[in-house]
Amino acid sequence: MTIILGIDPGSQRTGFGLISAEGGRHRYVTSGVIRLPKGPLPERLNIIFRSLNTIIDEYRPSEAAVEEVFMAKSAGSALKLGQARGAAVVACVGADLAVAEYTARQIKKAVVGTGAASKEQIQHMVKVLLKLSASPQEDAADALAAAICHAHAREGLNNMSEPMLAARMRRGRLSNKVSS
Repeated sequence: MTIILGIDPGSQRTGFGLISAEGGRHRYVTSGVIRLPKGPLPERLNIIFRSLNTIIDEYRPSEAAVEEVFMAKSAGSALKLGQARGAAVVACVGADLAVAEYTARQIKKAVVGTGAASKEQIQHMVKVLLKLSASPQEDAADALAAAICHAHAREGLNNMSEPMLAARMRRGRLSNKVSS
């Protein structure tokens, strides 16, 4: 059984979600949102880092899936998002977790079946796939979706035959990303 931490980074709210993956089955462990106070960005980045360290210490995941930065409304927003993402990645790498990165489009496609899925569709499919009684909060659902996306990517690699895996690696077609 592998525990995967999914992270949806943000400079105001960072979603997190943990699932256990065994074979083709995924089970919900926990999820939530790290709400960041108004204030200087370095202090908010420290909160992300410390909060994720606490979560990692408590649940002991072995792998993490982090959503990549997309082009935000402004360059300033993209920079802040990138820094929040960096704080999350450093927390994971510092705890010796293997970190995979996926675009929002890849995550949506893995969970909903289309890279253009809405937030509501993601919440609904996360609820269905993890057999939850209610839809998780938006940022938590995005983080759980990242974890599910990573679990699917892992399963795909685990199901490849050794010769096929070796051939894909030689051709440079194997990465930690699922196809979009």
